[in-house]
Amino acid sequence: MEKCWFIDCHCHLTAEEFRQDINDVIEKSKKAGVRACVSVTEQQSEFEEVIDLAERYPESVMACFGIHPIQSSANGHRSVTVQDLEPALPFFEKHKDKLVAIGEIGLDFTPWFVSTSQQREEQQKVFALQLDIAKQLDLPVNVHSRSAGRQTIAFLKEQGIWNALLHNFAGRPSVALEGVQAGFCFSFPPAVTRNDQRAKLIRQIPLENICLETDSPSLGPKKEERNEPEKIRIACQYIAAVKEVSVETVCEVTTCNALKLFPKVHQRLKE
Repeated sequence: MEKCWFIDCHCHLTAEEFRQDINDVIEKSKKAGVRACVSVTEQQSEFEEVIDLAERYPESVMACFGIHPIQSSANGHRSVTVQDLEPALPFFEKHKDKLVAIGEIGLDFTPWFVSTSQQREEQQKVFALQLDIAKQLDLPVNVHSRSAGRQTIAFLKEQGIWNALLHNFAGRPSVALEGVQAGFCFSFPPAVTRNDQRAKLIRQIPLENICLETDSPSLGPKKEERNEPEKIRIACQYIAAVKEVSVETVCEVTTCNALKLFPKVHQRLKE
């Protein structure tokens, strides 16, 4: 495993949980063989922060901008609206040269967050507007699809998007295979080791369409512990066991997939 190195294709380095020790977190990830962390955002308040991190750690942190389909509010969580996206729009243009992808964007039809067809339609509007930005800037998309796997894949295809990462995908294998046919990638975090629910899905998705992620600070191997990019190896080992191939093979292929999906990450690592 010594020569093997990883790309964490989806993490949240601007999260509150990393505020105190981000430097240590990044140093540990480097020692664990993580060459780059694709750091997504969920709301506009994180945009300048992620750019700041990408400037402080140019070899490690790769910035994405996105407005998530579920937003935090005073009463917990609520479905996104176009009003959440509007103030963020100028930032995409302002920082376009520093972005490697648009994300985290997508659809989330979890019933207790999204109970009406109007909310679902509004989410699709916000998603479509951000997919347009990705097309204009020629960037891949980092996509959330909770309780909406089939709808998300169909929507991406309808909108003419072909460079997409479906992060922490939990839909049916038949739905995932529609995404595979469209050329999409699917990434899995260390939390897949908590039970074998994803084994059938991982078995059926070709390794050429799989990437690794941590989704840190959440989705680690233990629910109660903070997850970090250094734990990406755990996801790699699990996928290798499920697919009955070597850990080195999974590491090598998923890294190649990530570099192909995120050309700007590839470019920066070469620099």
